[in-house]
Amino acid sequence: MAGANETPRQKMIGMMYLVLTALLALQVNSAILLKFKFIDDSLIGVNDKTSAAADGTVKGIEAAVVKNQNQARDKAVLVQSEEIREKTKAMVSYLRDLRDKLLAASENVKGAAELKNMSAEDKVATTMIGGTKNGLGYPMKTKLNDYAAYIKGFVPSAMPLALDGKEDPLVKTMPEQRNKDFAELNFENTPLVAALAVLSQKETEVLKYEADALSAQSQKVGAKTIVFDKIGAFASAESNTVAAGTKYKAELFLTAAASSIRPAMTLNGSSLAVGPDGHGKVEFTARPGNFDASGNAKASWTGTVRFNQNGRDTTFKVLVPYTITKPVMQIQSASVQALYFKCGNKLSVSVPALGAQYKPGFSASGATTIAGSKLGDVTLVPNAREVTLNVSSGGNAIGSQTFQVRPIPKPEIKCFVGGREANEKQGTPGTAVRSLSLKAIPDAGFATFLPDDARFRVSSYEVTLVRGKRPAIPTKTVSGPEANLSDVVNAYREGDRLYIEVKGVQRQNFQGNVEPVNVSRTFNIPLL
Repeated sequence: MAGANETPRQKMIGMMYLVLTALLALQVNSAILLKFKFIDDSLIGVNDKTSAAADGTVKGIEAAVVKNQNQARDKAVLVQSEEIREKTKAMVSYLRDLRDKLLAASENVKGAAELKNMSAEDKVATTMIGGTKNGLGYPMKTKLNDYAAYIKGFVPSAMPLALDGKEDPLVKTMPEQRNKDFAELNFENTPLVAALAVLSQKETEVLKYEADALSAQSQKVGAKTIVFDKIGAFASAESNTVAAGTKYKAELFLTAAASSIRPAMTLNGSSLAVGPDGHGKVEFTARPGNFDASGNAKASWTGTVRFNQNGRDTTFKVLVPYTITKPVMQIQSASVQALYFKCGNKLSVSVPALGAQYKPGFSASGATTIAGSKLGDVTLVPNAREVTLNVSSGGNAIGSQTFQVRPIPKPEIKCFVGGREANEKQGTPGTAVRSLSLKAIPDAGFATFLPDDARFRVSSYEVTLVRGKRPAIPTKTVSGPEANLSDVVNAYREGDRLYIEVKGVQRQNFQGNVEPVNVSRTFNIPLL
């Protein structure tokens, strides 16, 4: 096989050959005939492109000769290169002719999209091996190895292309295969599609040898001079962000790159990943600097591009200035001036300057933090009189914001009888108190800002029917806000009073947790 400096495509083709040879040695059945056809079609497609590329290489050598003032030594190299190309074309034509003969022998039509007989093992054996080893596989071996011997004059590492079983490292350890000659090894008990794949693979090896030889020829005449074959347009803007009413400025120019070289690049002295397109991917996190009064800091990065031209390294260096802008946090909340103690204060923190790079993280002193479902949303639950929220993005600190903490406003307790609010001055009909309810009404502003934390209820209270200075009936204890006072209605007299004392009030917070609220309230309602 050829040298070790193989392109990815050449390595892929080599791997396909290994698979093909191994399958042939194992005498696979017809269940995978279509896979052989796929391999054959793929190799033929690659070979056509490789052959076209070889024409371009010869033209490149010719152009280099002209550039070098048509020196006799260079012209001799060009003649040799043209000869290599012609011998390769002849070899490829010979292999394509063998394909046509196999197709004809198996009653298939040349150029047909589908083969009507993909197996035809007997036809393959008759054509390529013959009854007395007089088949086409034997002169094929000679021609392939003669071509390899010719190429060895330009590529010393070139080895024979057609091996018998005892010479082939893939099968020489297999007792049933190692005694076979080249024709038997590749075409005995072999389906048609597999035989075609063998021919296309040998064609691939021929073209690879040619590519190696022409590459060596190119170096002799300096044809490795960089050819900028990738040309495009590029725009460099002063800034990708522009305010309405201001000017957008940019430079538009041509760029050129050479697909034949693979440059090495660095960023601030460290190796930089270079993509298959030859572009170095520059990416780093901008660190905070010495910001000026406008919130800007100047910085720069250094890049180098190094490539080898005719055995000599060439390095270009570039210094790229940029500006680091101090990120400005924007915090939105129903009440951002102050937070409420032990409540779920919802904030939305954005940093417009970061754009899609914004990956927020939150921590706080004097409060616990709960990340929201949307990017930048956070809930603060204060446990101190002052809270400091710390914001970062991707692990890099952005800034902090301090908030004062308000106590939770206590609710107002109101008494309702018969669906109406009780009147402590004018009194209420005794019959109306049969249905009594105490409601804990939250502060209006608090309920507007944090409705999920403003859920209060009266949990217990005591009701006493007072006649003169003494209870008319035993005091009644009520759990919950609603009470049925039928016993009071049955026992009251005009002039009695209904004395109510609130014993317990509760608040349910945004997480559904219930806590007691210290509220004192009594009612003294005259009964009419």
